[in-house]
Amino acid sequence: MSLAEPSLDQGLIKPWMKKAVRASTRPSENMAEAKRILALASPIALTGLLHYSRSLVSMIFLGRLGHLPLAGGALAIGFANITGYSVLSGLAMGMEPLCGQAVGAHRPTLLGPALHRAVLLLLVASLPIAALWLTMDRLLLLCGQDADVAAAAYAYVLASLPDLIFQSFLHPIRIFLRSQSITLPVTYATVIAAVLHLPLNYALVFRLRLGIHGVAIASVCTNLNILLFLLLYILFADVHCPTGVLNLSTDCFRGWRSLLGFAIPSVVSVCLEWWWYEIMVLLCGLLLDPKCTVASMGIIIQTTSLIYIFPSSLSFSISTRVANELGADRPDRAHRAANVGLACSAVLGLLAFLFAVAVRHVWACMFTSDATIVALTATVLPVVGACELGNCPQTVGCGVLRGSARPRVGANINLGSFYGVGMPVATALAFWAKWDFMGLWIGMLAAQAACVTLMLLVVRRTDWELLAQRARQLIGVRLDPAAADEAAVVVVQNDKDEKQPEETAKTESSVNINYDSIVWNQL
Repeated sequence: MSLAEPSLDQGLIKPWMKKAVRASTRPSENMAEAKRILALASPIALTGLLHYSRSLVSMIFLGRLGHLPLAGGALAIGFANITGYSVLSGLAMGMEPLCGQAVGAHRPTLLGPALHRAVLLLLVASLPIAALWLTMDRLLLLCGQDADVAAAAYAYVLASLPDLIFQSFLHPIRIFLRSQSITLPVTYATVIAAVLHLPLNYALVFRLRLGIHGVAIASVCTNLNILLFLLLYILFADVHCPTGVLNLSTDCFRGWRSLLGFAIPSVVSVCLEWWWYEIMVLLCGLLLDPKCTVASMGIIIQTTSLIYIFPSSLSFSISTRVANELGADRPDRAHRAANVGLACSAVLGLLAFLFAVAVRHVWACMFTSDATIVALTATVLPVVGACELGNCPQTVGCGVLRGSARPRVGANINLGSFYGVGMPVATALAFWAKWDFMGLWIGMLAAQAACVTLMLLVVRRTDWELLAQRARQLIGVRLDPAAADEAAVVVVQNDKDEKQPEETAKTESSVNINYDSIVWNQL
């Protein structure tokens, strides 16, 4: 640039011209951000679809064994999801803010200890979960379940116990890789394991004649295969070198307060929504025609599980993008990532609504030939689709909150929306107003409406500059003034490494608690 040419940064052009130039660049910047988000979300969505296909294969083999193994296996899978897998998944999300922001700040050495702490936390949490699973048969009998079905479910859960160990490693490793925008290896590993899943089931169930135990063992072996593939990738792709993930040290015993400060709200947020669907199933058993409504609810849950793969994948990618940009001290880009992600979620919600409406008359026919169940499902599916109009944005909003280290806000929103709004509306309409099954889903619609409204309000009123400051405090970095335009981040050098971890842990914990109160004061 010559001396005669004025520069925007030199302030020689009128402010309205600067705004015009910035506005002209926004569409291209938004498009570039959308491409980055979709590049992260697409492999995650494919992985989710493969997991969904695995569960279908397991259900098919259970069905081939007879009605009793199918009923017992379905009951066991639901029990394991509620009491075990949802808890481990939610606890693992506690490492997302630290890992994502550390990557953005170019501090990969924080990732190794964060992964070690998360694995230890999940292994410790697996002990009471395993103890609960060991008493599952007695609990089911106390709840009035059929003795034969309870015995079959207990057999399935006992064979699934080793899966708690493998999941304790799998969930943190996925987040460890995703925070570095590494998603394809997870997809490849899942593809290979899914291909092996079918012959594994066949060999264990029919060749070795293990029955319901064989179906459970096949699922455990599939998760073990994924874990081994990912460990091999980390070892041979040199991902471990900058992160120090293979270097075990005493650092994994520090910083637990900050991890728990993120993990506990995350698991509460995940479980509150997960448990809501199970409560809906229980309420269906109290309606006028419980057999048909429970069967219809089972079909609809399979439908929503399939649809949920896409907004959840988008949520994970948004969480990574927001955390990376905040860690790099680029609050404007984090804000853009949140806005673009929410716009994409609105499109997803519309597509989900159109899908539910389009297939309402044929979807249940894939699961049953009962005309009553098919008609009941067809009546409710448009309302289910309307719920997705709110569920997709609120799921992505949860990703924004996780990436910006505010999981407690998401937990409070889910608690208030599903149990403060949805539950009273659902029970009142279903039982008092005599709307029956439709009343339950209108209650779900009310919960989703409240949830997405609060979520969008929180995101809209977010102080992104403050979030960037909190991110620097959380990961212990400062912005280098000489390279501010490039958002270069340098590590704060400590004179004594021995005294820093305790101070950092205190700072991280206080930052998390104080910031959540700031957000709610903004409301």
